Amino acid sequence: MGLTMREKKALTNEIAVRYRAESKNGKQAILDEFCRSTGYHRKYAMHLLNTWGKKKIHVVDGKLVEFVVGKPRKRKKRTRECVYDEALQDSLRKLWELFDYQCGKRLVVLIRANMEVLKAEPEFEIDEEIAVKLCSISASTVDRLLKSERRKLELKGRSHTRHGPLLKHQIPIRTHFTWDERLPGYFELDTVHHDGGSASGEYCATLTATDVFSGWTELRPLRNRAHRWVKERVIEIRSELPFSLLGVDSDNGGEFINKALLNYCNDTGITFTRGRPYRKNDNCFVEQKNDIAVRRTVGYYRFDTDAEYEALQDVYTHLCPLLNYFYASAKLVEKIRIGPRVKKVYETPKPPYQRLLDSPLVSDDVKNELRRRVRGIHIVKQKRLVDQAITKLLRIRQDKNQLELPIPCSSTTTSGKIFT
Repeated sequence: MGLTMREKKALTNEIAVRYRAESKNGKQAILDEFCRSTGYHRKYAMHLLNTWGKKKIHVVDGKLVEFVVGKPRKRKKRTRECVYDEALQDSLRKLWELFDYQCGKRLVVLIRANMEVLKAEPEFEIDEEIAVKLCSISASTVDRLLKSERRKLELKGRSHTRHGPLLKHQIPIRTHFTWDERLPGYFELDTVHHDGGSASGEYCATLTATDVFSGWTELRPLRNRAHRWVKERVIEIRSELPFSLLGVDSDNGGEFINKALLNYCNDTGITFTRGRPYRKNDNCFVEQKNDIAVRRTVGYYRFDTDAEYEALQDVYTHLCPLLNYFYASAKLVEKIRIGPRVKKVYETPKPPYQRLLDSPLVSDDVKNELRRRVRGIHIVKQKRLVDQAITKLLRIRQDKNQLELPIPCSSTTTSGKIFT
């Protein structure tokens, strides 16, 4: 690969003065080497070296223009009028903060689908002009306007998955999709542990269940990793779903690989499969929701009391309708390999509710039930309920930590040591 234009200009700048000072034979040698390095035609190279750094006058559009060969032109500052002013950015930032800091592709779908409801809320300060702009703004522009705020939000987690008992031979490994991905009802299961960085003792966990087709997500708190809690939560999810539960797929954790859950699935006709050990991508759909739906909502704190468990239940009761009816998600359509690079193609982001309504394989009864449920949900009021539940959960945690703090004192023991 040859030199870049920047490197060619730097080389010309170094050689030009020396070239003009050389004799005829010296110029010929320099010119030969210069042409080999840059790939310039010989005549052009001679003209460039002879005129580099000199002032020239040319007629451009009927005007005399003076310039220096090789000196970069001063770029004119853009004077384009700002379309997305501070007022729009303030409204956009308030919407972004309220609806859980979503990316631009998901946020624009939510804003456009619920603009009439959002305009009615005075806190967002959305007038007609701002509403028109918010409905036409692109996802990339949203990400650009919120870039400085987004840099502050990055967290990492850890895994506490432990292998299940010697029951794995009864639960087949799903190495490829034998399920019909066009049908809702096939869920991936996983648990998120709320241990606060210390795995000692008992603590609460969250059961995450995500539908492969639509992205429909159900969250349920667990008192601990006991088999009975997981089974009871799966039964609860099955009874509350607007469509049938056809199959579940989990990792190899002991909370899933047990007789209680296996016998229930066999008795009810639910297909039960598991992913390969140490292959997190086998459950990629639910792994995404562990971060977006759980960690970004309740964080990485330790929850281990009954009060925290009840508050966690309250958070998920209000959060799940918001995730399933209003929060859009992007779904991978295909992967195209172009040489060493893999190009991923995604469909237009849409909420799970809309994906179910658009599917011709979903029955009319299920669609009517979905429409009935969504009519009773106000997006802003629902988000306020979620925020209130999260505030209550964090207040309970804070009060618990204050009670657990040791009482400061300074006294001398019989051994003569001072405790403070």
